[in-house]
Amino acid sequence: MPQRFHLFLLIVILLNFPATSTAAGDLPVFLEAPAFRNGEQCPKTTTIHIAMTLDKTYLRGSVAAIFSILRHAMCPESISFHFLAAHRREELRRIVGSTFPYLSFAVYHFNPNLVKGKISSSVRRALDQPLNYARIYLADLLPTSLTRIIYLDSDLVLVDDVARLWIIDLHGHVLGAPEYCHANFSSYFTDSFWNNVQFSKIFQLREREPCYFNTGVMVIDLWRWREGGYTARLEMWMRIQKRYRIYELGSLPPFLLVFAGGVEGVEHRWNQHGLGGDNLKGRCRNLHPGPVSLLHWSGKGKPWLRIDSKRACPLDSLWAAYDLIYRPSSMLSLILGLGSRPEVGNWVR
Repeated sequence: MPQRFHLFLLIVILLNFPATSTAAGDLPVFLEAPAFRNGEQCPKTTTIHIAMTLDKTYLRGSVAAIFSILRHAMCPESISFHFLAAHRREELRRIVGSTFPYLSFAVYHFNPNLVKGKISSSVRRALDQPLNYARIYLADLLPTSLTRIIYLDSDLVLVDDVARLWIIDLHGHVLGAPEYCHANFSSYFTDSFWNNVQFSKIFQLREREPCYFNTGVMVIDLWRWREGGYTARLEMWMRIQKRYRIYELGSLPPFLLVFAGGVEGVEHRWNQHGLGGDNLKGRCRNLHPGPVSLLHWSGKGKPWLRIDSKRACPLDSLWAAYDLIYRPSSMLSLILGLGSRPEVGNWVR
């Protein structure tokens, strides 16, 4: 009798658990995150706006990123998320809504035709996906009432209050991001670029020497972007690339061509990037020296893939603390009396 009861209970729970369910079996399933509430000190008139992309491939990373942002925010209810999705928008909306029932968010359609004929092949196939270029169109796709946005990639987690990034002074610049002036800037472009005086002279017109910056973490003045027509400027370089092959690295070089030398520098702590290794082998890497507010697994190696393949790097455990993926084995252990349901709030230390 107890065995039959356990079997019955298992069937009932599997039909109703976890919080996120979908008819499409190829999408991940997640545990429901705890509710995060504002404290009494939170201003009622301030809203932090964050933009990210959503798709099947990076959904697990996006959920971990959202969880980390809420977990470390002093005023989590004052954060509004704006997601861009090219496909399966309603399914993705349901997954986010059931994983984070108290989240303020909207999902916008990104039409891949916006970049049709403008994308050139790069060193890694993932960099050639249309959604990777969606950040170029934020000012066009988001409501015109939004004048500032933080753009974040889906392969990162925050360990600090995002409000500290939100309030940085852009000093009149369109874009703010951590810069890395020790990097070999010339390596981001081909000889075809540097040997063409009409191309290379653009950097001579900038307010200072151009430096590399990673486009996975950006604070953007949307009003200045729209006024300056920066979407069209980026598209222009994408068209030039199709004809002259002036770079090899996806959506990053157009941003360097348009903004490098005119970016408002942000503390390096806000983008400890490169934790996914290089774009070819994705080897393990250590943190850069200095304080850390944001960990970014840019590069080929993504933490959820390395963890699932039993080839995790040491720093991947920091990402795993925010992983809300549902594993049936934990539910089976609960039914058989071998363990208890994990408390998500206790995973983060």
